[in-house]
Amino acid sequence: MSKPVKIIMIEDDEGHARLIERNIRRSGVNNEIVPFTNGTAALNYLFGADGSGLEHKGQALLILLDLNLPDTSGIEILRRVKENKYLKCAPVVVLTTTDDAQEIKRCYELGCNVYITKPVNYESFANAIRQLGLFFSVIQVPQAAP
Repeated sequence: MSKPVKIIMIEDDEGHARLIERNIRRSGVNNEIVPFTNGTAALNYLFGADGSGLEHKGQALLILLDLNLPDTSGIEILRRVKENKYLKCAPVVVLTTTDDAQEIKRCYELGCNVYITKPVNYESFANAIRQLGLFFSVIQVPQAAP
């Protein structure tokens, strides 16, 4: 039996974080959401005390990643996750305000699974997140490598 998917949300804007969580819940997704407001704390959690990522062996993680963080770039987090043997299978959904074609291409080249540009309008943003929640309810997420 597969373990429930744990959603790791790396978002420095608290208003966006609340909106994301609320609308994921509205779409019927009740998985645990572990929020981080900066990249350093998220990396420490993902890679653990020994920096290997081994702590998440056998867990199913899904990472929601903002690119514009105050301390560590989302690009750097994406790169490190996808290079790690324990974390590389975790789907990464980039959710950011950046709609630059080069940045989008770079994220996909580094291994992001989905790139979503946050709509500026509140209602459009809320609707996009509800749709993302519906997407989460049907996708299959692999467990971290054994």
